Amino acid sequence: MTQSALKLLTFDDFITRYGDNDRYELIDGELTDMEPTGPHEEVAAFVLRKVNAEIDRLDIRWFTPTRCLIKPLGTSTAFRPDAVVLDKAEIVKEPLWQNEPVITLGTSIKLVVEVVSTNWQNDYARKVEDYSTIGIQEYWIVDYLGLGGRDFIGNLKQPTISIYCLAERGYRYQPPTQFRGGDRVISPTFPDLQLTAEQILRAGL
Repeated sequence: MTQSALKLLTFDDFITRYGDNDRYELIDGELTDMEPTGPHEEVAAFVLRKVNAEIDRLDIRWFTPTRCLIKPLGTSTAFRPDAVVLDKAEIVKEPLWQNEPVITLGTSIKLVVEVVSTNWQNDYARKVEDYSTIGIQEYWIVDYLGLGGRDFIGNLKQPTISIYCLAERGYRYQPPTQFRGGDRVISPTFPDLQLTAEQILRAGL
């Protein structure tokens, strides 16, 4: 991802000009080009397919929107996650949902997934902070190329899935659980999900 040199945008400006364009998100008023690659989209699609199969199996009122923005209240920020699971029973409380696919409340979100691109700092730092503040219970970072900094994925820089679960004081007070290779991915939201890290991480290779 690269940030453009445009002037700062308000959230309303962003919605008007780029709301229908899946290539962009907004961070502190700065337009960010997500620059998705084909392999990146393959990984995201694989995760979505498996999660949707589990939702169907459980027969619960959750769904994965094809387009959705997550907006921390009171900010000029709008994240466009690679995958998000929403609770149909909770979105009735969302103030913007009826007019725009915008989520502002953590209670609406069961799980959010980001597949790491070149600007990995946003996924490992900024989104960890904001998703925690919003109150999102579970956040996956799928780093299929091992791009994250060594402080996040270790000195060997291996492809890694990091799962943050919301502790009493947020993500930062409880280190993420990390999965690599043949490790079975353990998701509190989907405890019966039968997937290894390798299956997800190699979906784009």
